[in-house]
Amino acid sequence: MYAVIENGGKQYRVAVGDKLRLEKIEAEPGSELTLDRVLMLGEGSDARVGTPTLSGALVKATVLTQGRAAKVHIFKMRRRKHYRKQQGHRQYFTEVRITGIEG
Repeated sequence: MYAVIENGGKQYRVAVGDKLRLEKIEAEPGSELTLDRVLMLGEGSDARVGTPTLSGALVKATVLTQGRAAKVHIFKMRRRKHYRKQQGHRQYFTEVRITGIEG
């Protein structure tokens, strides 16, 4: 069985035992999370699709780590115009392991 969840404006297809990086969620490593924005649940012909979410469906996860992703370098330049601009960004993330799907 799998579920499609939404977090931080992105959608993820998850199953029990999967590890994934979500947008930063304020939680301590080792704590339990409940993700209630479930868009789809099931497998094969038993799949249920929400409009936009399924009521009563939950995905439980355990927080593994909090961290920051690799730096993304942004470089803008206009040739022959003496314009150069540099910027960097490191996105915060929460790594979780999916422990259960209820619905």
